[in-house]
Amino acid sequence: MAVRSNNEVLMCKMFPSSLGPVAMKWFDALEEGSIRSFEELTRAFGARFITCSRVPKPSDALLSMAMREGETLKAYSDRYWETYNEMDGDVEDVAVRTFKVGLLTEHCLRKSLIMKATVNMRQLMDRIDKYKRVEEDQIQGKGKAKVFPERKDPRGMGY
Repeated sequence: MAVRSNNEVLMCKMFPSSLGPVAMKWFDALEEGSIRSFEELTRAFGARFITCSRVPKPSDALLSMAMREGETLKAYSDRYWETYNEMDGDVEDVAVRTFKVGLLTEHCLRKSLIMKATVNMRQLMDRIDKYKRVEEDQIQGKGKAKVFPERKDPRGMGY
């Protein structure tokens, strides 16, 4: 390992003493000469063992989301909230205002959100949950024949 300073030499020598058995096995398996500085060692270690680092999605990521034809409300909202959770910063207002934009034009929830807008995340989540339950009931009800007795208008005018 070609190092640049006494500090790098010391860090490279001390580095293995801070490793657990899995990381030590990785360190021992490094090819001789493959790492030329402590900085390279740090990058290689990070690339192999640091999995919690993620690049946050841009704030306009929610604006490009749209419900696909045939997609359930549950699937769309799951995708939407997954994207929302991958964003940094306070984007709650954007989420509340833009969720309906991604819904299919003819979707009942979209019509409901246009008629009576939600003002906060809690209201939006409650409304989505209500419509998801209705959708799930409809999906479960398919295949089951529902028979409703025909009701007649007492005046003899049909319904």
